[in-house]
Amino acid sequence: MPEQRLYDGPITDAHHHFWDPQRNYHPWLSTEENIPFRYGDYSAIKRRYFPEDYLADAGAHQLVATVYVETEWDPRDPIGETRFIHQVAARYGAPNAVVAQAWLHAADAAEVLAAQAAFERVRSVRHKPGGPVRPDEVGQCRSLMSDEGWRRGYAELARHGLHFDLQSPWWNLPEAEALARDFPETLLILNHAGLPSDRSEAGLAGWHAAMARFAELPNVAVKISGIGQAGRPWRAEDNAWIVRETVAMFGGERTMFASNFPVDGLCGSFDDIYGGFKRIVADLPYAVQERLFCSNAQRIYRTQPTAFRLPQGATDMRTTA
Repeated sequence: MPEQRLYDGPITDAHHHFWDPQRNYHPWLSTEENIPFRYGDYSAIKRRYFPEDYLADAGAHQLVATVYVETEWDPRDPIGETRFIHQVAARYGAPNAVVAQAWLHAADAAEVLAAQAAFERVRSVRHKPGGPVRPDEVGQCRSLMSDEGWRRGYAELARHGLHFDLQSPWWNLPEAEALARDFPETLLILNHAGLPSDRSEAGLAGWHAAMARFAELPNVAVKISGIGQAGRPWRAEDNAWIVRETVAMFGGERTMFASNFPVDGLCGSFDDIYGGFKRIVADLPYAVQERLFCSNAQRIYRTQPTAFRLPQGATDMRTTA
């Protein structure tokens, strides 16, 4: 047995959010009504969440850089969200990289992507492509990844050196495979480990087979986050197999850990999740652990380590777009 060494080094959080839904419109956060969500009732996160809240959640974990991911801000104003998060970064020193919103099938997709790419910290975009919501619906309908208009928007990413962050459940990965093959210059980053929410034997077998095929492509990477379960606290023993298999399939160079905070705060504390990750991979070589927790995200999202700064009066800050 290799000697275990619990990771205690720097962390680049590859996926998190900030928001203020009382001041900036998010269709899923700014109203009393809840949409169907994999964690169930998410009313607890319909509140302002800014760097001071995030740092309090992170506690003693050694954060050196973070990646902000779009928050389904008002779809009529994708540039407004990017302007907002750059204002936050100018005041707090982070986030260090941004995954921006872009509606790839929109008539103005090329113009929006060009505008997003002009922002200093934008490295990638995300547009959830929808599609079948259960494995047994595959074949009855397809996601936007197969839509020609959407794919024309996707083709613009390489022109600007942008990655694509994909959030889609594992049963839609065959469409993502076609996308990655057809656009080899664009790095496709799978969010939330392909959403393995069905923990039945059949569900995990389907997830594993789809992820293994997807991982064979050279221009894909994965983020391990968002793997909590509705109504259950986040526990390492519940998630260890998924974490270990994801690392085995994608390797130590294409896998990143992420908090997905504040969303995953519905399942556990920051320490529950990151402490769990650390315990799960403690028997891997320490250099591999460092890549999973830090340097892979820094390389892929081109971040430079910087410390958050909390300016005087930060708790009273209200930034608008």
